[in-house]
Amino acid sequence: MVTITIDGVQKKYQKGITFEEIAKEYQSQYDNMIALVMENGKIRELIKTAEKDCELSFITLKDSSGHKSYVRTALMTLVKAVYDVLGAEKVSKVKVEFAIGQGYYCNVKMDEKLSDAHVKAIRRRMMELTNADLPITKRSYPIDEAMEIFRKYKMHDKEKLFRYRRSSFVNIYCLDGYYDYYYGYMLPSTGYLKYYDVMLYESGIMLLIPGSEDPAKLDFFEPKDKFFRTLNTSTLWGEMLGIDSVGDLNDVICRGEIGDMILVQEALQERRIGEIAREIVDKGNIKFVLIAGPSSSGKTTFSHRLSIQLRTYGLIPHPIALDDYFVNREDTPKDENGDYNYECLEAIDLKKFNEDMNRLLAGEVVEIPRFNFKLGKREYHGNFKKLGPEDILVIEGIHGLNPATTFSMPDENKFKIYISALTSINIDEHNRIPTTDGRLIRRMVRDARTRGTSARRTIEMWPSVRRGEEKYIFPYQESADEMFNSVLIYELAVLKQYAEPLLFGIEKGVPEYYEAKRLLKFLEYFQGIDSNNVPNNSICREFIGGSYFNV
Repeated sequence: MVTITIDGVQKKYQKGITFEEIAKEYQSQYDNMIALVMENGKIRELIKTAEKDCELSFITLKDSSGHKSYVRTALMTLVKAVYDVLGAEKVSKVKVEFAIGQGYYCNVKMDEKLSDAHVKAIRRRMMELTNADLPITKRSYPIDEAMEIFRKYKMHDKEKLFRYRRSSFVNIYCLDGYYDYYYGYMLPSTGYLKYYDVMLYESGIMLLIPGSEDPAKLDFFEPKDKFFRTLNTSTLWGEMLGIDSVGDLNDVICRGEIGDMILVQEALQERRIGEIAREIVDKGNIKFVLIAGPSSSGKTTFSHRLSIQLRTYGLIPHPIALDDYFVNREDTPKDENGDYNYECLEAIDLKKFNEDMNRLLAGEVVEIPRFNFKLGKREYHGNFKKLGPEDILVIEGIHGLNPATTFSMPDENKFKIYISALTSINIDEHNRIPTTDGRLIRRMVRDARTRGTSARRTIEMWPSVRRGEEKYIFPYQESADEMFNSVLIYELAVLKQYAEPLLFGIEKGVPEYYEAKRLLKFLEYFQGIDSNNVPNNSICREFIGGSYFNV
């Protein structure tokens, strides 16, 4: 027998009982489905067994790690359904490309064009698999055996990835005779998948899954065509560079070809910035370029590089930060925790901002304020501006796309740009790199360097930052005239050297430790790159330092 303590109450169980059996006993006490357990402070899958006395707590789909296990399980079940319906001999690759809202876009590569009939059959097969409540088992394989399995299923990305793995063994999951590797925890069976849908979208499959905010509610899917095109363009860039996955990137690094690849990637971004500048010029009447995007998107460097491109057309760009129009600190709204909420729209003096912008448009001289973050108030230091025929304002701020921000400014004089770091390579075919992971690592490195903020504090604040983005930024992204993906295909191999020491500094026993451990495991997949290879005007420099611009 083993003694298990749950919520301070001890109870005897037969040794070897699964955590799933214990979770079922307590499920009625939780509003959301239990997905994982915490055994003596360590996350465990429900298929694991209790072998010794321990303290146990439960992780539900409402929790980040629990929700991610649901996503992985759904993706594995979908891929299995694709092979069952279309036939493994006809499918050369199933790739989980990217996330759009609550949807996960999957590209099926085969000679025949994917049809609506195909997708409906895949949906029916996935429902059969989930209704059958099939077990998902896990076994540790020697690396050579694992790579044989990957070759059998034509998972060449995984085969490349594990050439660089230091461990001699790898955990592989099995579902009804289908084997696969997933980065992270899984649910014990397909029956746990209660809420999902599958639909044809563009030329691939969209798997819809509820968000962690309401794990039992599947929202209506809203297509985001501009966002999709931006993501798809970045994927095509990667294919053009021959880098579709982390294994491909590691190959380039180890062949000593990373220098040229970095230059090509930077040139692709510069060309895209030039295209956006050309579009602004061609419109002819633009006076306000509004740049918005989530945290750590590289907005500042992008605004500088866009300004340089605009100058090549004879325009005179002037940077304006929406943050300089913050209301004084005593007037700043507070959040539910009593902290100042600088991310809400009410934190900006919209009336004053619109008044100044319209006066500039009318040809008047306006003194632009500077917000003193130490004193918490706007100050004026003689920054006078007047717009001539060639002058254009480049305005950066998280609320730039919200029509309420520029409520009185003429639409014909605005050009709106949405920028984000949208990850363009995968770990492998079925393990995508979440955009939020890339931005979190960027922010962690930058904040440690410029603000002395610990990695633990950055991780602690991240959920609040994400909530602000969901509320104030993402709803307006499709209203942008243009989108720009600031991610660099090589950047995580550079950021790795800076992020790892920060993450190792998070001690066991604090809530952020598990996220730090997850990110450290993730960064292990990458071979490192010396930052000396990174150009001084690169967006990457905004985070690692050494930028030509004042960022």
